Amino acid sequence: MLKTIVIGNHLSIQGTLVEMLTDGLCRVRVGTQIFTGRLISA
Repeated sequence: MLKTIVIGNHLSIQGTLVEMLTDGLCRVRVGTQIFTGRLISA
């Protein structure tokens, strides 16, 4: 499932959901890289 996260103030990344963390952060995979950030809710 594709999810969009925000890293910092201006950078948003869209990728495949890897996991939801207990502190409210989310991990997504883009290619071989995994990014952690705050989930953008619709």
